[in-house]
Amino acid sequence: MATDELSSKLSRRLQIEEGAEEPVAVVVPGHQNGSEDKPSTANADSELGAKLIRRGELNEGQGEPCQPSMKVFNPYTEFKEFSRKQIKDMETMFKTYDAGKDNYIDLMELKLMMEKLGASQTHLGLKNMIKEVDEDLDNKLSFREFLLIFRKAAAGELSEDSGLSVLARLSEIDVSTEGVKGAKTFFEAKVQAINESNRFEAEIRQEQEAKKKQAEEQKQRRAAFKELQSAFK
Repeated sequence: MATDELSSKLSRRLQIEEGAEEPVAVVVPGHQNGSEDKPSTANADSELGAKLIRRGELNEGQGEPCQPSMKVFNPYTEFKEFSRKQIKDMETMFKTYDAGKDNYIDLMELKLMMEKLGASQTHLGLKNMIKEVDEDLDNKLSFREFLLIFRKAAAGELSEDSGLSVLARLSEIDVSTEGVKGAKTFFEAKVQAINESNRFEAEIRQEQEAKKKQAEEQKQRRAAFKELQSAFK
């Protein structure tokens, strides 16, 4: 039987080579008409094709390249409802609990902060605190997002039992009297801040005068010390 089958195959091949008969395509499951290719290969080809098209458009000046945001955050101009002193106090507090010194307060650092303030939170509570002001969804607090906590607290946008409300109350940073001056809503506070546009410059002058006075006092102390020292020579 095996000999007859081999003989039949050889005879058929000879007929195909002489053109006496058309070859019959063998259908392999999963490869009919070449319509089914490996998904990974198809996806890779599609992604590569999209990148090549995008590069071609950029080379021809038809598209704008995506650049990372270079916007510089200035807390004094964006959070005008707070005084410079308040913002500096918030910055000091932020840096105190930024144990990793990476300019962020992550979940564990927030946990430590709340424990230090005497208001420990559950893991879910801490995640919800971050989520409430986490605008870039990176699951940690930047200094800007940290300031948002006090903005929301000053505007009365936090519920009394909110973890962020507790944080703002226990921080010993007064954002109700000096910053928004009792305004009922943040909108009213913002209008007040605009009307007091000269306050920012006045505070800077006060800081400069205080530093100048301190330097003068140090100079006088050094002069008095030298005079006293010369008296014993």
